[in-house]
Amino acid sequence: MRNAIPFLTLSIAASICFSCQANKSDAPSQTTAFTIREIMQSMVEPRATSLWNAVSTSVTDKGIETNAPSNDEEWANVRHEAVTLSESMNVILTPGRMVAKPGEQAKDPSVELSPEQIDKLIREDRESWAKLAHGLQDSVTKAIRAIDAKNADDLSSAGADIDQACETCHKKYWYPNDEKAGKN
Repeated sequence: MRNAIPFLTLSIAASICFSCQANKSDAPSQTTAFTIREIMQSMVEPRATSLWNAVSTSVTDKGIETNAPSNDEEWANVRHEAVTLSESMNVILTPGRMVAKPGEQAKDPSVELSPEQIDKLIREDRESWAKLAHGLQDSVTKAIRAIDAKNADDLSSAGADIDQACETCHKKYWYPNDEKAGKN
């Protein structure tokens, strides 16, 4: 019996170690396979555009016509877009994520900083970068409240807040030297 206790203790310890190792390999690994530019193009821009276009007003021969979600399915679809937009900010905040692939250039070098310059600005002030991303999330939260209330007017107002949050970040990181940016 005396020899059984150390053997039992060793067996339990080995089981725990093997269990921990198994859990480590099952845990998802953090990767940054996609750049901020790719996330902006595939997640942020399309979702923001969808929210901006969810409510529109036009003047026709019939008078003022408002286009807005009109049934549960349409409101649910707009909500999905809002959730994806909000969560995309968590994705771009992943440490180590690059702005663009190595060798990629600014889309409009006469206005926009190079990806390397943007990366440097983000690295030097991650706190501001995070605040701006969370600011966009806050504006999307207003949109989600409007969507949940099925309030087209509030959703339209939230769209303006989303636009302002995007523009504030872009003016700080993408085109800080463009004096015309944001002036329409």
